[in-house]
Amino acid sequence: MDVNEACTTIIVGKEMMADGSMIYARSDDSRSIRATRLVHYPAGKGPKEFVAIDSPFRCPLPENRLGFSALEREDLPYHWGEAGFNELGVGMSATETIFSSAKVLSLDPYVPSGLAENSVYHIILPYIRSAREGVLRLGELIEKYGSAEGFGIAFMDEKETWYVENAGGHRWFGKKMPDELYFVSGNQSRYRSYDPEKDLASKDLVSWAREHKLFRGEFDFHEAYSLESENDKTYNYPRVWYLQKMFTPSVKTDVKVNDFPVYQKADRPLTVADIKQAFRSHYDGTDHDPYLHSNPKEPYRPISIFRTINTHILQVRPGLPKEIGRLDYMAEGMADLSVYLPLYQGVTSYPKAYGIGTRHSQKSSAYWLFRKVSALGMINYNRYAPIIKSRYAAFEEAMEKSQGRMEAEFMSIYPKQPEKAIEMLQKWSDRWLSQALRVASDLEEKLFTLLTEDIEAEYKFHGA
Repeated sequence: MDVNEACTTIIVGKEMMADGSMIYARSDDSRSIRATRLVHYPAGKGPKEFVAIDSPFRCPLPENRLGFSALEREDLPYHWGEAGFNELGVGMSATETIFSSAKVLSLDPYVPSGLAENSVYHIILPYIRSAREGVLRLGELIEKYGSAEGFGIAFMDEKETWYVENAGGHRWFGKKMPDELYFVSGNQSRYRSYDPEKDLASKDLVSWAREHKLFRGEFDFHEAYSLESENDKTYNYPRVWYLQKMFTPSVKTDVKVNDFPVYQKADRPLTVADIKQAFRSHYDGTDHDPYLHSNPKEPYRPISIFRTINTHILQVRPGLPKEIGRLDYMAEGMADLSVYLPLYQGVTSYPKAYGIGTRHSQKSSAYWLFRKVSALGMINYNRYAPIIKSRYAAFEEAMEKSQGRMEAEFMSIYPKQPEKAIEMLQKWSDRWLSQALRVASDLEEKLFTLLTEDIEAEYKFHGA
């Protein structure tokens, strides 16, 4: 397991969202040079076998696949799908890195040739018709091949969101997200109680843990299977504490004690804007804000970090045609210094630049353009970041207004002319994703100009 693969997750039930939608959101915090690209795979015959490039895992695949979208790493084609929806409107995000305890791993170790974070997306999403079916397919794969590492994985459809945490080499535990609550996680298993009438899990989840005396009293999944370490107190706890503090300030919790509620109720209904802001946050304005204080050695690991390669907010809006009712608000690179772009399920292609991403800077790559802007911003955060944030905020506001008008027009056309409505959606997406590149390019030039002036002022050596 690559310790750099360390993410943050937020899930929100539909009664907790102001617009009645369902949310699964995650940042992929890896290495900044690991660029992602946007890919859409059409329905039809897919690979007969999945053969991992960067791990020993391989498995046969069904003959036909559904069409699906993916945030994929270009140096690993058909790997690391990250997030998206298939043509039936089923969504998936993979994965939140978590860790099983040393005792569990001594009894049921990870399987080096087993299922790893790199492979799960492409062997599941194209072959499932519901979120629950995704949970069961994942569980079957874990039991058959074993897990190569620890992970949490989400599935969504029109009716429900499920989140699965694995445990050791061959066990797993999935729970349906409560409609009236939210859930946050930061690289640590969060689940506690197990209800066999409502939850899904490997058959011996409780009996095996009891046999090996992994818990005392009533079954507690976290106590039985999950790692607790000193590192959690500064790396994981603060993120859960801060997010719950953002959404539920009325409830006081201790950042040093891992007794945060598994599910929590927000003090007010949440919006997509709240989720965007959460992933842009970094203990803003406090003593623990590493960017405000130019302190890269800040002990509390923030939510928004430079090595994030993408943040995605998967949204399901029940009752709408799936083409616009399923969308992914994606920010390339560090969310705090990036722009969120709405990727609709009905869109099946993207401007060319979004399909290019290599492990070195490249002018033709959207990923690297957004990355350059954030890199320039981090040179002098307190001077340059406000410029980036202001420009992106204005762009997002204009795009959201256009988005509302486009969706209204889509709904007026779709009942009688669905193909025409989808064509309009595609054109709208192409226009705004292209405009985002122009905004980022303008910012790059503005920031480089300011940087040039600032360097000259620092090393002027002027004469008489």
